[in-house]
Amino acid sequence: MAITHLETDYLVIGGGAMGMAFTDVILSETDADIIIVDQNAKPGGHWNHAYPFVTLHQPSSFYGVSSRELSRGEIDKVGLNKGMGDLASGDEVLAYYQQVMNHTFLPSGRVRFFPMCRYLGEGRFEHMLSGEVFEVNARRKTVDATHLKTSVPSTHTPKFTVSPDVWFMPPNDLPKIDRKPDGFVIIGAGKTAIDTVLWLLEHQVTPDLITWIMPRDGWLLDRRNTQTGPDFFFDTIGAQARQFEEIAESTSIEDMFDRLEACGYFLRIDPEVRPSMFHGATVSRDEVDALRQVRNIVRKGRVKTITSDTVTLDEGEITITPDTVLVDCSARAVDNDAIVPVFQGDTLVLQMVRSYQPVFSAAFIAHIEAAYEEEAEQNRLCGVVPLPNHDTDFLRFTAAYMMNQYNWSQIPELRAWLRENRLDGFSKLLSDIGPEDAEKTELLQSMRKTAPAAVGKLFAYIKTLDEGAAATG
Repeated sequence: MAITHLETDYLVIGGGAMGMAFTDVILSETDADIIIVDQNAKPGGHWNHAYPFVTLHQPSSFYGVSSRELSRGEIDKVGLNKGMGDLASGDEVLAYYQQVMNHTFLPSGRVRFFPMCRYLGEGRFEHMLSGEVFEVNARRKTVDATHLKTSVPSTHTPKFTVSPDVWFMPPNDLPKIDRKPDGFVIIGAGKTAIDTVLWLLEHQVTPDLITWIMPRDGWLLDRRNTQTGPDFFFDTIGAQARQFEEIAESTSIEDMFDRLEACGYFLRIDPEVRPSMFHGATVSRDEVDALRQVRNIVRKGRVKTITSDTVTLDEGEITITPDTVLVDCSARAVDNDAIVPVFQGDTLVLQMVRSYQPVFSAAFIAHIEAAYEEEAEQNRLCGVVPLPNHDTDFLRFTAAYMMNQYNWSQIPELRAWLRENRLDGFSKLLSDIGPEDAEKTELLQSMRKTAPAAVGKLFAYIKTLDEGAAATG
């Protein structure tokens, strides 16, 4: 079959959230031509496969692309997110990305989108339906927007064996159930499992019918501390100030986590069980109260095998019936265990440069690509923030973010860009403080005072962890 040859400035592999956010800034800040390749039929990446009741877990106001608002600008008046900024549903996010593609990217004449295409490497991709092969000469860079390997339940292959006669499903299939099960077993402890338990409770499943297999308890973030509106200043900026202060004053890693929980930065579902996991999952306090209704929590390690009457775990087993629904929530949402430099000659690898914010990170990287030329400086400004897994990963994650934030704050042009970019969310809150706002000014001064001590303490704890790891081989 003949190969179709194409020319472009940027070849973006992946039309998901990060690929779209990167493309949006390159389109607005340069005159470059861009080709986006994606294996899905529509832009939006993993959102094409999300379970039907998924929503963002942080406010819609700083999700999406820089040039187009996603949030409805409303405060929820009912439900477990009451009193906080709206959380877009999966359907809303997908529709939004389709609008960005159809109303911003394609009409520009500088973006071409190739859906249903599998990337083969070295600038080649194949259309999965027609078999046509394309070869692209990327004059500037190839952009890997797939490095953060997003895994969702509907496309995830479990790491345990399941007998074919087990009533087993991803959360996507829960709304299709048409008869009463004997009970539900939720497998996993992350945000997907949290969403699934909350959905079951919302749909009249009594807590006693829910068994939750929780290999590790996790530290959670309070959603009220992530709001971007001025009315939430003392929640959002106050939480950052308290975080810095408690880290700086802590005397050990364990003491640091205790302090962060006591000051309201961290939440946990069971106050009697100390978490050993941190993925950055964000919840409301009302959601935590609802989750605590589920009393049958199984902490016997990970699932190994499932038959029609038994779930075998690392440290024991539980009994089920053939009419028990088992819901697989064990997929890890994102994974970037192999951290690499963002800028690598003619290749650009999108990763996190700010904690909890992948789309902001992609947009920021695009700005650095557009505005700075020297690769060492580009990588200095885009230090990778490693995604957390274990509780102590919070230390590296937070230290890397704080160092990036400090480096950005030293450059007036970057301060201005952050203040005007809607995906940032927080810089504008800080820049809008007037001289008459004595209380807010005092809070900012406190943050500036404690931040260096907090960073120093984090690096001291990281050194202790590294020395301990080296000693144990």
